[in-house]
Amino acid sequence: MTAPWRRFVLPVAFALATLLAWEAAVRIFAIREVLLPAPSAVVARLIETFPLLMQHAWPTVWESVAGFVIASVLGVALAALLSASALMRDMLYPNVVLFQLIPKIALAPLFIVWLGIGFQSRLTFSVFISFFPVVIATLAGLDHVDRSLLRLCRALTASSWQVFAWVRLPHALPYVFSGMKIATTFAIIGVVVGEFITSQAGLGYLVLFASAQADTALILAAILVLCFFGLAFYGLVALLERWTQRRFGH
Repeated sequence: MTAPWRRFVLPVAFALATLLAWEAAVRIFAIREVLLPAPSAVVARLIETFPLLMQHAWPTVWESVAGFVIASVLGVALAALLSASALMRDMLYPNVVLFQLIPKIALAPLFIVWLGIGFQSRLTFSVFISFFPVVIATLAGLDHVDRSLLRLCRALTASSWQVFAWVRLPHALPYVFSGMKIATTFAIIGVVVGEFITSQAGLGYLVLFASAQADTALILAAILVLCFFGLAFYGLVALLERWTQRRFGH
């Protein structure tokens, strides 16, 4: 089996084996559906409630995408500023690292207090928790540039902006996309946590509603939709990364 097929077949085979074992365990041990529904029951509930799931998926999707885009733009911009200015780096970077260490989920209620129960609080919290991986990864990439290239740029009297646009940023792109891939997950988490607290729509709200009704199959169906969305989101970022690698040759 070739390496590309191996990377695809083995995870899929393991996932299918896990689902089969789950289905068999539920049937053999007669586990009640309220405790752990079989995968077949989850799929049936997914099909049954598909319109409802799509209705609640829309606010979660657009808020997650918006939070990710804003966090990525702000993160790259701040990393560029920290890379260009030693003063700003010494002043801000330790605080960025400090905020990264804070358990940010615990801060979610504060965003509700500050911004209310509308989408603004969920969007802002999503930006907040997905912002830091982009900053840290991008800054690492901007610093990890071949010094001989920088000396060559200085010898050619290139401006700071030209060095950034044509040398630092293209070489930092693998790091930027590593941070963005992490941010895709964090952006979704931020929105879902906000939906747990305040929203009356969204997949997070639907999970909370289903748990109050002891509808475990619906909970897992909503989580399955979140997983599909997360994989698609991650895949789009990975495709964008491959395109930029071909475009810039790094």
